[in-house]
Amino acid sequence: MKFIRVAATCLLFCISFTGFAQQDLRSVEVAGKYAATINPGTIRPWLEVLASPQMEGRETATKGQAKAASYIITQLREAGLKPGAAGNWEQFYEMYEDTLIEGVIRVRDTDYHFGEDFITDLLESKSETIQTDQIVFAGYGISTASFNDYANIDVKGKVVLIREGVPGGLPRDYGITYNKLAAARAAGVRALLVISPHARNYRLLNKNKLRHTGIYMPGATAEGPNLYYITPAMAASLLGKAYNDSLLDSRKGHLRIPVHVRVPVQITLDKKSNIYKPSNIVGMVEGSDKKDEYVFVTAHYDHLGVVDNVLYPGADDDGSGTAAVMAIASAFAKAKQEGKGPRRSVVFMLVSGEEKGLLGSGYYINHPLYPLSATVADLNIDMIGRIDPAHERDTNYIYIIGDDKLSSELRPINEEANRITQFKLDYKYNDPGDPEDFYRRSDHYKFAQQNIPVIFYFNGTHSDYHQPGDTVEKIEFELLARRAQLVYYTAWEIANRDGRLKVDRSEK
Repeated sequence: MKFIRVAATCLLFCISFTGFAQQDLRSVEVAGKYAATINPGTIRPWLEVLASPQMEGRETATKGQAKAASYIITQLREAGLKPGAAGNWEQFYEMYEDTLIEGVIRVRDTDYHFGEDFITDLLESKSETIQTDQIVFAGYGISTASFNDYANIDVKGKVVLIREGVPGGLPRDYGITYNKLAAARAAGVRALLVISPHARNYRLLNKNKLRHTGIYMPGATAEGPNLYYITPAMAASLLGKAYNDSLLDSRKGHLRIPVHVRVPVQITLDKKSNIYKPSNIVGMVEGSDKKDEYVFVTAHYDHLGVVDNVLYPGADDDGSGTAAVMAIASAFAKAKQEGKGPRRSVVFMLVSGEEKGLLGSGYYINHPLYPLSATVADLNIDMIGRIDPAHERDTNYIYIIGDDKLSSELRPINEEANRITQFKLDYKYNDPGDPEDFYRRSDHYKFAQQNIPVIFYFNGTHSDYHQPGDTVEKIEFELLARRAQLVYYTAWEIANRDGRLKVDRSEK
């Protein structure tokens, strides 16, 4: 269905559309006037810039992401929005990337190197320098009520060597790395070396990628020993004559290996952290008599960047959502300028870090700029510019996700708004058993975890999802604009109705 036809159809509902009360702000005539500004001619130029090579794929914590932020802010400012981050446009948060400077374990006079002879998780490991003349062999490093390798062994402050896996007859979860680290931590181990037959393949790995963690947001980390997976050859050097290939065979549980092995060992792991400061962009249209209640409209403006010199433009994911939020924000700002502004404040937030694990929205929820208790809803847009394979024959659709989880009132409001836009609302991914688990995979979920009602608007995945082919020329702009209008009409009603949404359900 063409956009022009739908805009005309809007007028037919001016009297019969009972979802909007016959107040001025909530009449279809008023809402429709500003909805008409959400159109392909408005959205296309923004998306062409956002998905252009100059934005470098908008990966979080890169120059491309910063360029995209600057561009979005310029457009929101020109549209008449107010900065919504305590007088600023951006809410910055810190992210880190660790780089290995040196990773060497010297055994006697032989140096063993990170990425060749041993490996450790740089993200979980701390820089350290250890010198010792003794290691302690502690079997499998298991400590449970029924099986304890640390019984009667003093390992406090020592470098400990263990075998990978579990001995025959014990549950496999005893061999999980987390459990072995917890046992070593409880015993006071200083560094844990694990003999792994898979370590022979370390030389085949990409050395440059191994030496960088990738960017991450710091969280609570448990104090404990670094864990180093070492090759059998390195284990043989450590144990000398005591080494036996049977150490790699879990069926041989009782091996005559000395507990205390005299051998000079020096462990050097040195890494540095780079700090980055990506941002969420926050613009606002202030409400009138209910301005201390907030309706959020969100999308993520980050994507995958440039990988191996190949640009990932992210036109649909989520350039389409970003441009849609910009258009909806401009419509609300224009209404405000003409004396028809919303009763509740509407906050338009473009977040970064979504592709890294919902980091930007997660940071916002932990550092809210507006009280979460006064946040009425979040309408989140993530990919609304394309058609998925399931709807190639009937393209007049949009997936609606999460609308029935927390509020019994949200779905009726959205369906009433859809009497104007007239989509087939596809609730397929609302199924709690959805194997794709889309409900938990975009930024609205961080709001839902705080009992804030949400809707996630989505066109589904396609062959260009997270691929270099996600380009502007494949975007269905008229479809995108109408989908954005549905979000707009729903936001308009939530922002202007007398009562805030009930939160009368608890499915998160």
